[in-house]
Amino acid sequence: MTNTLDRLAPSESQDLVSPGEVDTERVVDLVGQLLAAIGEDPGREGLADTPARVAAWWRSFFSPEPSAAPTSFPEQHVSGQLVVIGGMSVWSLCEHHLLPMNLDVAVGYVPDGEVIGLSKFGRIAQRYAGRLQVQERFTRQVVDEIAVVLGSTDVAVAVRGTHLCMSSRGVRMEAARTTTLQAGGRFESDPVLSQQFLALATDRWRVA
Repeated sequence: MTNTLDRLAPSESQDLVSPGEVDTERVVDLVGQLLAAIGEDPGREGLADTPARVAAWWRSFFSPEPSAAPTSFPEQHVSGQLVVIGGMSVWSLCEHHLLPMNLDVAVGYVPDGEVIGLSKFGRIAQRYAGRLQVQERFTRQVVDEIAVVLGSTDVAVAVRGTHLCMSSRGVRMEAARTTTLQAGGRFESDPVLSQQFLALATDRWRVA
């Protein structure tokens, strides 16, 4: 059976490719056309600079800070310890409706002789959020890249999402939340480790 590390080659995987550059001039033109199409006057006061502002936001959104090379620190005495990094909140865009979704991310891993700099996990989450997404794919992408960085499949990621495509349109259920979980290695085979991760990862969600 092919595992995560065997099947993933970051330079080849389409999941790891960032979106292309935003054509801001064309976005400005298209937003102006959109405003006209919904019955607005793109040239009126209050809207005259809107297309440029929207284009600037799209450019910024699709250009998250690149992930730097991971910093690792030798720590022989923490091998086998559960490490959970939670409270990482990122914004992404639902690719079905182009509406925002807020994703609260928690990552768990088991060090093997070294630990990874904590900021790396946040940068990975930001990079995969900075594109048109679905929560399920985002969760898998974060797991896959962290597994490559660690050189181990002992990784678990839990994501709790608030989706405006569900809370502000359609059924309009403002309290609805979507939770996804992907785990590998020992998090799949060891139920105690899995439960420990879930308890720590979701603790803040129960009171939010």
